[in-house]
Amino acid sequence: MKLNLPNKLTVLRLCLVPVIIIFGMLPESIIPFYVSCVVCAVLFIGTSVTDMLDGKIARRRGLITDFGKFLDPIADKFMVIGALFVILYKFESLRVIMIFTLLVVVFRELAVTSMRLVVSTGSGVVVAANNLGKIKTVSQIVAISTVFLEPVVQAVAKAIAEAIMGKELFWRTDLVPLTWLSLAFSIVMTVWSGMNYIMSYWKFLDPQK
Repeated sequence: MKLNLPNKLTVLRLCLVPVIIIFGMLPESIIPFYVSCVVCAVLFIGTSVTDMLDGKIARRRGLITDFGKFLDPIADKFMVIGALFVILYKFESLRVIMIFTLLVVVFRELAVTSMRLVVSTGSGVVVAANNLGKIKTVSQIVAISTVFLEPVVQAVAKAIAEAIMGKELFWRTDLVPLTWLSLAFSIVMTVWSGMNYIMSYWKFLDPQK
């Protein structure tokens, strides 16, 4: 099967998901914690870039295909959910909020995907991505990238501060305010965008049919 460039990028994004999971779940005896965080962040940001590129290229060059319509949203969901599972495994201090985040993301995606399927097959209406959905995706990408990178930035800042002051400093590594803020915002946007989709197309869900 010959794939055009946007579809190749989508397939690449899907193939990178297990790579992120493998690197994120390798024991620290094989790959140090901070190195693993950087690798996961780079891979995840790279997959996110392909997500932005494939759609733009497909629309600009008129390369929109049924294969791309099918695989692109699947790759997006696998990318986010796979990264969340890595965080759930890797960051013990974030385990509670990550379980909640995963539940919110999975239920939102199941609800919206099911609604899209019913509306498109029953009423012939295409449920297109709106601005809230796009903000939701960006907020999830930012939140996941922040989770991976904030501990690394803190470790580098601590090392620099200790080198300047010439002594070991007490550092609360469990305090990650940017992580918590970005995760909270992504949860709000995930719920908000999901409710917006359902409310906008609820009129097409006839309980008598």
